[in-house]
Formats: sequence, C-alpha cells, structure tokens
Amino acid sequence: MKKIIRVLAAVAAGLVLAGPGTLATPAAAQPAPAGDSTRLELPRPTGAFAVGRDTLHMVDRERKDPWVPTADRELLLSLYYPALAHTGSPAPYMAVAEAKALLTDRGQLGDHVTPERLAATRTHSRTGALPRPSADRYPLIVLSPGFTMPRASLTTLAEDLASRGYVVAAVDHAYESDGTTFPGGRVLGCKACEQVFPDRSLHRVSDGRARDVPFVLDRLTGPRPAWRYSRLIDSRHIGMAGHSIGGAAASATMAADPRVDAGVNMDGTFFTPIPEGGLGGRPFLMLAGDPALLPPDFPDTSWEDNWPRLDGWKRWLTVKGAGHPAFTDWPVLGDEAGYPHPETPLSGTRSQQITRAYVGSFFDLHLRGTPAPRLDGPAATDPEVVFHRS
Repeated sequence: MKKIIRVLAAVAAGLVLAGPGTLATPAAAQPAPAGDSTRLELPRPTGAFAVGRDTLHMVDRERKDPWVPTADRELLLSLYYPALAHTGSPAPYMAVAEAKALLTDRGQLGDHVTPERLAATRTHSRTGALPRPSADRYPLIVLSPGFTMPRASLTTLAEDLASRGYVVAAVDHAYESDGTTFPGGRVLGCKACEQVFPDRSLHRVSDGRARDVPFVLDRLTGPRPAWRYSRLIDSRHIGMAGHSIGGAAASATMAADPRVDAGVNMDGTFFTPIPEGGLGGRPFLMLAGDPALLPPDFPDTSWEDNWPRLDGWKRWLTVKGAGHPAFTDWPVLGDEAGYPHPETPLSGTRSQQITRAYVGSFFDLHLRGTPAPRLDGPAATDPEVVFHRS
C-alpha cells in the first residue's frame, strides 16, 4: 500500500523515489544515448473493439476553483469509446509542454527520455473515430489520476476498458498536475501543490474531486449533454477508479453521489475517510502495491481504518513486486526506455496485465453482472496477487 504521503516522505529522506508515478532512476544508472529516438509504445488493448478518443473541456460556472479562487473550476477530459475500426487518426499521448513539465518536476529532463519522445508515445486510440455501429449503450467509468500526474498516466487502462465495451472519462483536474495544456495554449501547473504540501492538507484534493466528478456526470448524462457522443453512455451503470489520491477521490465521490455504482482505489491513501455509515452497500475494490517496498518509518493506517466502513462487496488485494507507479503507464514506458524503476520491481508488462485484468473484471462483475472468478480468491495464474482481505 504505497500511498502518496509515504512517497513524499521517501523523497524528503533522499531515497531514489522522485514522486508518485515517477519514471525514477538510480543515480548510478547510465542514461540512454542522447540521439536514441526509438518510439515508446503502450500495450495493445485486450478487448474486441477499436478505441476512439475525444477531448472535452468543461467549465463549472457555478463553482470557483479551490486553488485559484478568481477562476471558474475547469476540467479537461479524454473520452474513450468503442469505435469503428480504421476510422480517425492516431491519438497523441500528451503535449510536449506537458511532458516537459512532468519530467522537469521529477528531475528527469534530459535523462533517458526527452519530452518530445515521451509525448510521441504510441497509443492505441484514434481521434475522430466513428462510434462502433451498435444499438448498445455502454457503462461509464471515470478515471482520476494521482496527484501531480496527468490523465495521460492512465491511458493503458483507459484504452483497455474502452476496448472491452465501456465509455471512459479520464479527467485532468485544473491546477493539480505538473502541467496540463488547456484551451488557448494555457499550461496550468500545480497550484494545489503550493497549498497542500506545506500543511499536508491533501484531503482538500480528494474532497475537491468529489465535487468535480458529479459535475462531469451532469454534463455527460444530463438533459443537455456536453459531449457529442453522450448517447453511447448507459447512465444506469457508472463506475469510478483512481490511482493514488485519485483512488481516495473514488470513494469520496461515491459518498457524495449515489450515481456511482462501483469504485476502485489503486494504491491511494484515504485522505477523505469513508463515512461511518458506509457507501450504501455499493462494491469497492482496494488494489495495493507491495508493502515490502514501503519506507519503514511512515505508517499509514487509512486502509485498515476504512476497511470496516465498506458495507458492500469488497476486496483488498496486494500485488507482490508492485510499487506505487505500477498501476499507471510509467513502468511500461520505463522498461521500454531502458532504465530501471527500483520502486516497482515487477515488470511494466506484468504490472499492466494485472491492473487491466483485475480492474476490468471488477467492473464487468458490478456494472454488467458478468461472472469474474479471478475475484473469488487466489489463482495459480496470478501468483503476484495476494488476497489480503475479502
């Protein structure tokens, strides 16, 4: 359960970790040749459908931004959906300015991977793709990234879920990433960091996201939807998953909005506690990294404290060899770029196989009613996955 506060503590202690979701490198590692332009590529989705992707800018005119009170609250979404194959054009991974902000904050600028190379990572979704011809509507899954991380960090999971027949909304929350490019070429940096790190008031982030997501749901499923393909969404079946503080936001959002039927916390401290009265019997999956990889001196009891409050179907799984970034794209890209990530000994390929399989099975079970035997107990095929509690 490598939660974000422990990672921050490890940074302060001078460990190799450079932050949540980091493409970290030990000081002794040798950088790749400066001219290395081998293209990075995300894993192919496992589902049957091609994947389309749209970008949607949302502004809540009735709510001021919690970090910049003079501005209205802004959100930027990547919307993934089952698409007609061979339509549209390849979707970019992220903007160069976003990649530069991410690498600069982590002290990686110029080491191993350039902003241009990271931004050019090959995805498996297509912009401008036509929706798959079907009378079906698809359950909606909202994805919320870790603090300081862009929504792009969950692209592998988002594409895989869409390929399996979901609409996925990956959200960038303004002023909570190292840098996100909003309309007009504005690169909004992490104003939230300046406010919550000094006093460790990180609950303000998950609390705020629990107000962001209901607004997103209103605009995607309401009577005047903001997205051109909102007709694809089955608003009766909605899930949410998040990494790190995005995982805390998943349970916080469920507590605030009964429309969210099921949630997943991928290795996030519950900065916003689950209410004493629970989540109305709704299912929740806690998917944690390997506790053996944690710094030893910073106990975090939030999972133990909140586990009894989950009053519906629930699982607490840990993944041996998986560090905090394991549930994001970064171990995959680190492996491809040719440098180690000692905080995540499990390979990027295996990390993503496990993440996609267990998160996908959870939503198949609880949003579609499809049996998910891998969630019933330990399996010989997944020796890394430990059923801590069920």
